[in-house]
Amino acid sequence: MSEPVPVVVCGAAGRMGRLLVALAHEDPDFTVAGAVEVGGHPALGRDAGELAGTSRTGVALGDDLARVCRPEHVVLDFTAPAAALAHAAIAADRGAALVVGTTGLDPAQSARLRDVAGRTRAVVAPNMSVGVTVLLDLVARATKLLGDGFEPEIVELHHHDKKDAPSGTALALARAIADARGQRFEDVGVLAREGLVGARRRDEIGVVALRAGDAIGDHTVLFGGVGERLELVHRAQSRACLARGALRAARWVAGRPAGVYSMQHVLGL
Repeated sequence: MSEPVPVVVCGAAGRMGRLLVALAHEDPDFTVAGAVEVGGHPALGRDAGELAGTSRTGVALGDDLARVCRPEHVVLDFTAPAAALAHAAIAADRGAALVVGTTGLDPAQSARLRDVAGRTRAVVAPNMSVGVTVLLDLVARATKLLGDGFEPEIVELHHHDKKDAPSGTALALARAIADARGQRFEDVGVLAREGLVGARRRDEIGVVALRAGDAIGDHTVLFGGVGERLELVHRAQSRACLARGALRAARWVAGRPAGVYSMQHVLGL
């Protein structure tokens, strides 16, 4: 039996952070080696396990990732763009592995993250769900099989507190379609529609974002043809699917050589 993978959870007092701590602490394949939050957070000093609603971990919530980060650790980050970049730089400097599920990065931030993460071993994905990873693969295959006679549209629904739109997952699905067509999403993507926009161009990839209630995340990819349509749907029923996918990625990336990997690599797709 292999040794447990030691993980350090960034944003450990947030919803995803607490879930990651709880699941890692309860899984014999992992051990919680560190938990960090922003300076001045009222929970600093508390036991990370108790904060997460599970048993004590013996790890106090701190505000200095550099102090707790070691080469044998995997740093888990679902925070915010600027924080994720800072955490990635520290992990790379310390030689620790990375799993980054933070969304909302602009193109410059995404490029910077990949550059920094490339100095160590890292899994970077807009959605760590195993189901969404399979959906990305299915969407690319469907695009090639259906051909030009089917027009793709993507609809995503998230809770009212989500700050970025469209979701990173919706954009990843759109790019999967564009790549399968040999296109650049930047050239053919249409983000919602309003007014007299005219007839739909055949090469368009439409993306619509909905925000309502407490929806964790629904993604529908619709391929509209003549006389028929195909819909591929993924619904996240809890954030646990994201956390479990991140832990699967952490276990996978721990022993890999330096490089930036995707969830497709983790699943062997």
